[in-house]
Amino acid sequence: MTVSLALCQLEIEPDEVARNLERALQRIEEAAANGADVVALPELFDAGYFAFDAYPRVAQGLEGARLGELADAAADHGIWLLSGSVVEDLSASAESGVDVPATDGYANTAVLFDPSGTRQLVYRKHHLFGYESAETRLLTPGERIDTADVGGFTVGVTTCYDLRFPELYRELVDLGATLVLVPSAWPYPRVEHWKTLSRARAVENLAYVATINGSGEFEEATLLGRSAVYNPWGTTVAAAGDEPATVTADVDPRRVREIREEFPSLRDRRR
Repeated sequence: MTVSLALCQLEIEPDEVARNLERALQRIEEAAANGADVVALPELFDAGYFAFDAYPRVAQGLEGARLGELADAAADHGIWLLSGSVVEDLSASAESGVDVPATDGYANTAVLFDPSGTRQLVYRKHHLFGYESAETRLLTPGERIDTADVGGFTVGVTTCYDLRFPELYRELVDLGATLVLVPSAWPYPRVEHWKTLSRARAVENLAYVATINGSGEFEEATLLGRSAVYNPWGTTVAAAGDEPATVTADVDPRRVREIREEFPSLRDRRR
């Protein structure tokens, strides 16, 4: 059985949370109407990654209204929905009984909702970007790595800069991951890094990798788009340019098993 992915490469306006959320909900509705089983949004789709001054103002706990709207959208449309990521207020999450890496501060947090609108996976970005970025100063890195079972896939999530750290993906493979969703805010000029690293993570782990980037201009950077789905051979299944788009692809968990059997490099690992 195949799973239909829809990667929503949204135009993201800096610190325009209401407009960005409205745009996301509309695109989710369209993707679901077109038969998507899994819909995914980009990193910090609501405020914009580079809108650092807005982080404290827009942060909410995992029980906050914005994620609540996304949970409702997943349930209304009967889809799996990756929230992209949002700025999580860790103290608010802790107060609602959520397991958090720190009881105050903020995290860059992705949430995967199932078709009933229930949280099935929470991933807080592990590797915070320090190069010309305020992320390391503003945010707390995540500690947990989890997976969810989706349509025959074992799904993991990483976020943007995490692509540069292959050991994280090995940990996911050890947990059984066969599909990794990567919400991102990857900017120009590092186009070749984006494409090469995404493909490499698919090739070396013999897994599908789906990268969901944003589109739009910030004072500090311009997002390069190019969301894509790579199969376990590293072949591009579907991809976008740098303008807003929805990338769609049908992916098959049986294909992962076939390729891993045909080319058993994961079994040849020495630790």
